[in-house]
Amino acid sequence: MPRVALVTHDPRPGTSADRDLPVLLEALRAAGAEADAVFWDDAGVDWAGYDLAVIRSTWDYSWRSAEFVAWAERCAKATRLANPAAVVRWNTDKRYLGDLAEAGVPVVPTRYLAPGDPADLPDHHEYVVKPTSGAGARYAARYTPEQRETAVRHLARMHEEGLTAMVQPYVRAIDTAGERALQFYGGRLLHASRKRAVLAPGTAFDAAKVAHPDLEPWTPTPAERSVAERALAAAPEADELLYARVDLVDGEDGEPRVMELELVEPNLFLFLHPGSVPAVVEAVLAAATR
Repeated sequence: MPRVALVTHDPRPGTSADRDLPVLLEALRAAGAEADAVFWDDAGVDWAGYDLAVIRSTWDYSWRSAEFVAWAERCAKATRLANPAAVVRWNTDKRYLGDLAEAGVPVVPTRYLAPGDPADLPDHHEYVVKPTSGAGARYAARYTPEQRETAVRHLARMHEEGLTAMVQPYVRAIDTAGERALQFYGGRLLHASRKRAVLAPGTAFDAAKVAHPDLEPWTPTPAERSVAERALAAAPEADELLYARVDLVDGEDGEPRVMELELVEPNLFLFLHPGSVPAVVEAVLAAATR
């Protein structure tokens, strides 16, 4: 009987609970596994007692990214970790978009402003400012060139907290075509979803936001699948990925571009795709008994 840890977080104010977690636990147990939901920062957990630790919903990690990466490296020495620690280290910092671009993957154009850098912001188009380590649109906002002073204060706040900012053009197609999330498990496309724009004009960067507005099932196009698969192939230890989510938007040319490649703790949206549960269980059990 394989022992599997589904790694999550202790929900605190400002974080979300994983509504898929009880479903996965029940399904894994019904399939013969001994499955537990475990907090990643619980110092009393014996990770070596598990055959597999699956990072499932550690949705507070972006506040403590260095601590989280250190935990992943320790956990990977004690048991099999999915996804691998090297992937976690790379993917917790969204400067990985630069690596994807260098590999020829179409991505949303991105610049990075580290603490101490001047506030080099666009003056001819709408843009988005957000941290390289963030989740759920935390510390993200969109600005017009006329809102420069507000954007500069946003940058200053992030830099005071030691955060590197990323600056991207606001992708206008999000307002009409939305953002598509293609989710892979066990090396296969699991399902896809679409959500509408998260960042409303004038919403403060530190305001609460709905991370997945108007979420609905989606059938990906061949072009979307191709870009998603190219992004996955460019990731470190691509052959060792148990799960992945590739978030796509349409560029000015109408072609899909990677907005985000989520290899750490993507929301699976199983409540929207209940038929995907058996495939997830099969892939987890295969990884646990490999």
